[in-house]
Amino acid sequence: MTARPGDTLRRRAYLALEGGQLGGPAGVIVEFTLVALIVGNVVAYTLQSMPDFEGSYGAALSDFELVSLLVFGVEYIARVWTAPEDPAARERGPLMGRLWYAATPLMMIDFIAVWPTFVAYFVPFLDLRVLRLVRLLRLLKIARYSPALSALARVLTEERRALYGSFLLLVCAVILFAAAMHVAEGGVQPEKFGTIPKSMWWAITTLTTVGYGDAVPHTALGKIVAGAAMVVGLGLIALPVGIIATGFANSIHRRDFIVTFGMLTRVPLFEGLDAKTVGEIMDHLRAYTVGSGDIVSTRGENAAAIYFVVAGEIEAQIKDRKVHFAAGDVFGALSGSSEDMREAVIIAASPARLLELSNSDFEHLVATRPGLHDHMRQRALETALRAGPSDAGQGVQ
Repeated sequence: MTARPGDTLRRRAYLALEGGQLGGPAGVIVEFTLVALIVGNVVAYTLQSMPDFEGSYGAALSDFELVSLLVFGVEYIARVWTAPEDPAARERGPLMGRLWYAATPLMMIDFIAVWPTFVAYFVPFLDLRVLRLVRLLRLLKIARYSPALSALARVLTEERRALYGSFLLLVCAVILFAAAMHVAEGGVQPEKFGTIPKSMWWAITTLTTVGYGDAVPHTALGKIVAGAAMVVGLGLIALPVGIIATGFANSIHRRDFIVTFGMLTRVPLFEGLDAKTVGEIMDHLRAYTVGSGDIVSTRGENAAAIYFVVAGEIEAQIKDRKVHFAAGDVFGALSGSSEDMREAVIIAASPARLLELSNSDFEHLVATRPGLHDHMRQRALETALRAGPSDAGQGVQ
């Protein structure tokens, strides 16, 4: 996504603004500057609440606010100018594309972060400083460059119906327990439980396990209702947490499945196998991580296994040469194969994630799948280790 020699100025500006680290040096500088300015504005706003600090550095804070306004304003205008470079905006034409782009959530956040300060400068009797906190939302841009945050956002979207259902359950519980507490304590504590709306405050704080203690039951029936609300509240609060955690784990598993399946189908050892057979092989893979410098295998050890590199880099010292394996490559040996990899010293050149298929699991697979033994054994014997990064993925012996 970095700029190329033939790119126009608008294209280069678009890549710098939207590309982040993928946008080359300019993208890194722009992203770092904006994030640093966001943090600086939050710190400045916080310090402005201290009268002594405001009195001593008020002028400097005002200058910093003006600089921030200019930078954020230029950023917003530049993003609108470069909008036609966005594929979705380009389809709508120059004008409508820019209007559509300006209406996207992140651009609306940018707009809201700029206009209050403009208004404050032209209408000085209005105190709109509180709206500067909206600039914090600009940190959501980091989600574009973080796979984990992107996965979490997808989970929240995918599980929105389940989360909405758990929220409705919580609302129903608040109403039911508020009504029950109104019946039990309304005559004893009318100032706190005299109406169902008043009782809802107690129900919310109890069901969410906050329990401020400003409203507590006095009667035996009220204590029974409160005890039931506490137990129900634990389950209701745990429900959305479990939904999000399960969805996040499933998202990671799906991503790993796609990566692993794609790796296996590219390995000559498994060429020609159907999806069901490849899926069974995946069930026998064991995942683990190694740190930089960790020994994966020494001469004669762990020879009866093959390894798939999911992430990181592995280095194998074979006789008088070194072979490097990166993400997507395969190395190792199975019984009855060449002795090259058996005599290799294999270490992790960087922190890495590996998938291992042991010889015993391999033998179990070929015993339960008629014809698989001959297919895989023939492939294993035909595959020769080739030196060099471009051929490292063929390093299964």
